[in-house]
This record gives sequence, structure tokens and C-alpha cells, in this order.
Amino acid sequence: MTTLVTTISLCMIVKNEEKFIKRCLECLKDIADEIIIVDTGSTDRTKEIAGNYTPGIYDFEWVDDFAAARNFCFSKATMDYIYTADADEVIDDDNIKKFLLLKSDISPDVDIVEMQYTNQLEKGSTYNFDEENRPKLFKRLRTFRWIDPIHEVIDCYNNVLTSDIKIIHKPEEGHFQRDLSIFVKSTGNGQVLNSRLHMMYARELFICGTDEDFLKAFDYFNRSLMEETLKPDDKRLSYCVLARYYNLISDAHNLFKVITKTLNGVVSSEICCELGSYYMKMEDYEEALYWYYLASGAASADLNIDYMNFIPNFQMCRCFIKLGDMTEALKHNSLAEFYKPNHPDVLANKQILIY
Repeated sequence: MTTLVTTISLCMIVKNEEKFIKRCLECLKDIADEIIIVDTGSTDRTKEIAGNYTPGIYDFEWVDDFAAARNFCFSKATMDYIYTADADEVIDDDNIKKFLLLKSDISPDVDIVEMQYTNQLEKGSTYNFDEENRPKLFKRLRTFRWIDPIHEVIDCYNNVLTSDIKIIHKPEEGHFQRDLSIFVKSTGNGQVLNSRLHMMYARELFICGTDEDFLKAFDYFNRSLMEETLKPDDKRLSYCVLARYYNLISDAHNLFKVITKTLNGVVSSEICCELGSYYMKMEDYEEALYWYYLASGAASADLNIDYMNFIPNFQMCRCFIKLGDMTEALKHNSLAEFYKPNHPDVLANKQILIY
């Protein structure tokens, strides 16, 4: 009796990925029965390199909407299942073997296969954890649809198989400014984001946002507080962003108005660090230390775990230097180094404090 092997369409959205795309396609060429590349405006050799692997290359005008691009890409697929990949992903030999085994063993009842997405903390990504299960393989006839213009997701889940196949994320650099610019555009027409995107916008700001990004985000997060449907947890995130905004523009009155709304229950480490920053600017280092201690102790990070470990310890080191206590400064610099051993400012402090 002949065993029917499941067929797979590889679907990728790319733009200026000449550094990565060959590495990715080499991993997947023996897995995929069909390769579909949707290019959103490359100006390098991306399409030329992809052409060595597939004739299925399509242009798609970029409209700041990843879901639209992925839906277009999925529409070109013809195989049993669709595998979605980014150009900076890699599958090693052991996991290629697991994937090929999955092709021959998968039950036709399975709609989605989740795989282990690893190395998420590489290059300062917007994740607080290094590994998670992600939906990567989709049954084509179920006509799944992507939603949300940024950090896009599939709009429904049915029969899901969780596999132990590992996908390694190997980026060269983050796409932070691209993502934040999409958030600014998406919220510029008065729209309030859904809860997931609201959290992702706030998280990206606290992980990689510049001062200018926080200034641009003010209107949206201030407006979001007027929405009756906004959940309490989402309001808390808005207050975190607004606290940073008011700190940046040195508006102490509104800074403390915002902060007092967050002090019920477990205190936010991000809020504690904003207070620490405020008191450091006032050169009140003892009070700053109180809030940084709280950030690293009883408080809990809402958006970025750095605010409950690396940042408060690094800032406490600076406070103790100002207070002339080099022993405590070295202690907290060492704690900061534990979390970010190659951070240039930590290494510079170490040189000063030890030598």
C-alpha cells in the first residue's frame, strides 16, 4: 500500500533580504513542494536569489499591512498545507528530518501545526522570552485569514497539533522603527487597537522606542483612556506610556497624576523606574534609590523585564556613584552585568569601579 505524503507550499513575504534568503531557502527546499515568494519592494538581489529556487515570485505593493501581504501570498498556494516563514529563520538538520517525518505522518484532520520558535531574544527583539509555540503550518483548504497590520495573527484556531520542531530565529537587526511607524499610521485616524496590539505597541515602545517614538505615541495612548471598552490591564499600559511621556517633557504635575492611578495592587516596575528617573533628574538620589529598589523587588514588569532587573540595578549603580558609595555601586553594576554581560555602559562602569 502506498503512503500518501502531504504536500506543502512555502509562503514568504520578503523585502531586501539578500543576506538571509538563500540560507532560509536552503533549509526548506527539500521540505516544500512549492515555493511562493511575495516581494514588497526589494531594491537588492532578493528576487534574483529567490529565482534560483522558484518561479513563483510575485510583487505586492506595500501598504503598511503585513496581514494583507500574507493573505495575498496564501492565495497563491496550491498544496495541501501552507508553511509560512520569514527570511531570517533557520531549521537545522535534526529538525529538517522531523519536518519530513511530519509530512508523511500528519493526520488529515489537523488544521494547524505549532512549532517551537526559538532565539527570540537575539538582537534585542521585542519579546521577553526566548522560546514559544507558534502556528507555522496551515491546512490550505481551511482558508485561514491573517488579521492585524502588524504582529499579524490567524483569525481562528481549530484542530491544532503541537510539534517539537524547532525554528531558529537568526536576525541581523531588529525592525523596530518599521513596526513603530506602522503603529503610528494605524492609530492616526482615531482607531483604538485591539487588546493584543495595544499591548504590543506599548511593549515595543518600552523595549526599543526612542524619546521621539514616545512623543508620537502620546495622542493614541491618551485617547485610549477615554474608551469605555478599554480593559483595566490595558489602561495600566497606557499609564506606563503616559508616565514616560510626561517625564520626557518634564511635566511633574501630570506625571504624578498618571502614576497615582497605577499604585493599587502590584506596582509596575516601569512606573517605579519612571519615578526613579524623575528623582535622579532632581538629584534626589536617596529617593531615586527607593523606587529603583522597589522596581527590582516587590514590583512587577508589565512590558519589559529589563525594568525589574537590568535597568534598576544599572541606575542604582549610578545613584551610588553620585552618593560616593563605590562598594554598593560595584554591587549593583555586577547585578546589571549578570543580566547584560556585554552592555558597554556596564563594562565602562566596571573599569571605573574596579580600577
